[in-house]
Amino acid sequence: MARVTGESRHAAARGVIDLRDRRALLECQVADPAVAEEGRRLKEAALLDFGVKDSVVGSWLYAKCHHQIATAAVDTAAVVAVGDGSCLLLYNPEFFVRIGPSGVRFVLFHEARHLIHRHLYVDEGLRADPVFELAAEVAINHVAMVRLGRTELPAQEVPDGLGGTRREPVGVDPYKVHRQYVADLSEQGLTPLSYRDFVDTDLGVYGELKRMRQPPVPPAVCIHMQLAGAEQGQGAGPGLPMDEETLSSIVDATLSEAMRAALRGEGIAREEMLALADRTAGGGRRLERMWGRMGLAALRGETPRTRRVEWWRRWLSDVLASKLREGERLVYPKKQGAVLLALGHDPMLSRRGAERTKVVVVALDTSGSMPQQVVDWITSLVGRTDGVESHWLSFDGAVMPFVPGERVLGGGGTNFQLVVDYVEGRLEVKGRRFEERADAVIMVTDGYAPKVTPAHPDRWIWLITDGGDDWPERHDPPMACHRVVTGDS
Repeated sequence: MARVTGESRHAAARGVIDLRDRRALLECQVADPAVAEEGRRLKEAALLDFGVKDSVVGSWLYAKCHHQIATAAVDTAAVVAVGDGSCLLLYNPEFFVRIGPSGVRFVLFHEARHLIHRHLYVDEGLRADPVFELAAEVAINHVAMVRLGRTELPAQEVPDGLGGTRREPVGVDPYKVHRQYVADLSEQGLTPLSYRDFVDTDLGVYGELKRMRQPPVPPAVCIHMQLAGAEQGQGAGPGLPMDEETLSSIVDATLSEAMRAALRGEGIAREEMLALADRTAGGGRRLERMWGRMGLAALRGETPRTRRVEWWRRWLSDVLASKLREGERLVYPKKQGAVLLALGHDPMLSRRGAERTKVVVVALDTSGSMPQQVVDWITSLVGRTDGVESHWLSFDGAVMPFVPGERVLGGGGTNFQLVVDYVEGRLEVKGRRFEERADAVIMVTDGYAPKVTPAHPDRWIWLITDGGDDWPERHDPPMACHRVVTGDS
């Protein structure tokens, strides 16, 4: 509910203002211009601190709020996502002045994190649960206090009903909620978690609160909680405009830009993104895929276990197709050429048909521990590619051509150079040299052998098995390389 300009905090409220209506928001101003200016200054200082030392995610997100409106139409602060693809930051300058600089940083951090939280946990049934809403408040405020170096919530002066004032905390206190949780579970004879374990992950907070007989769902203290019922059609109120498509676009872009900063080595971004990823543990396959796309494994310095065989299959198909892209061959049309010569014209070459049959060599390192189903799939991939002639090798300390289905025996040692020499026609095997020109060479190996430099590195594709050395992608020039999780099927 908005307040009439110039009226006190407890004066009669004016009618509801549509939070998408920028003109109405701008017209609903606080009475004192000095307070409005101080609120704006506090907001700008907080956003500057985000970019410098507090929150790369918050800095990027608010950079996308092209309209930042001081208004009395909201009691605290809120970001709204409207249907035209834009986001608006709305804030009440009087509220910002009451809570001071550190309080403003806290509230804006909370608001940014609320949007991230809503985007990450998109299940409508989950978001409609008031216990999940409480869990979100607990998780967000805990992270805000940790990242901003606070030991308690910000507070503001409010009337005490006796003619004086008292300090009242702003928001849900995670420590207080944990104490209530401990008391509830102890009465049930259950073992509660310590505070540190209780707040470890976002969904962990939710799961523990659901163990309570009476989760302490508070009265609406956050604007999101105030308006959640209205948004879900459960009561009167203006509702918080939150266009899901706009929100998804803004938050995806924010997280992607923060991850790029983290991968560039920016310390604050790295710390924040790793912490955010850890807090979403157990959030399901959608979140796993999202973090995988963003490069979380590279940030952690580990091989992504999410790259299952299904992914390397697609990768190999795409890479192989790019190397075997069909061309056309030039031909001399004899009959048409004779006619053209008789008429005094120069004969013309024409393009007709595929350039030639493509040649693919598949070389299996007998020490690579590649399961049979993977070999079978590579066989089917090459076999069903039109215009492709396949040649199969096994190798260790020697090169041994074979036909798929034959038993492959291994010996000792591994020598990549022998494969290079054979494919490039310099090595005889059983009295014969390889006389074809390979368009692609697929090497299936653990990568542990002296490095090699083929004459045409762009034609080589390396599949590195579990625990192997993916040096080919660091080669100069780099070669196509992918790690295969051989335990997957």
